[in-house]
Amino acid sequence: MKRSSSHRALQYGRSAALGCVVLLLLVAGVLSSWDSAHHIVLAKGREHGTMTVTGCGSEVCTGPYTPADGGAARSRVSVEKSVAAKKGDRFPVVVKPDTFEVVRTGTPGFLHAWMPLGGALVLAGLVIGGGLRLPRVGWGAGIAGGALLVATFIAL
Repeated sequence: MKRSSSHRALQYGRSAALGCVVLLLLVAGVLSSWDSAHHIVLAKGREHGTMTVTGCGSEVCTGPYTPADGGAARSRVSVEKSVAAKKGDRFPVVVKPDTFEVVRTGTPGFLHAWMPLGGALVLAGLVIGGGLRLPRVGWGAGIAGGALLVATFIAL
């Protein structure tokens, strides 16, 4: 049975709309991740040191900062709260320029910074596999995102 041109146009329009949704999810994941990740990925020339957690609120943990390269020590800096930060923990950080905010470095910090992209990949995998009818690509995106989320959970 031959399909009408309007049916084909509808399918192309549906595929284009779902492709835009996938693109929006992935761009949002990258931009959300890059906000913290660029301090880790492009850390050359930034202040590196160690933070000791002395207390945690609902969104941030605070504590003193000890520089690794002879910079200025700070009595109080803040880091985004994660499930792994407890009072007394010490971990390597890099200071965001001109602030008292720090970002955790090393493998756990790198993975934690890219967590929003992992979630976006899982969601995009559902749209790719189910909506665009590309199950192998969908499974690949979903597994990559899930692996990133699991690796972050294990590293922290």
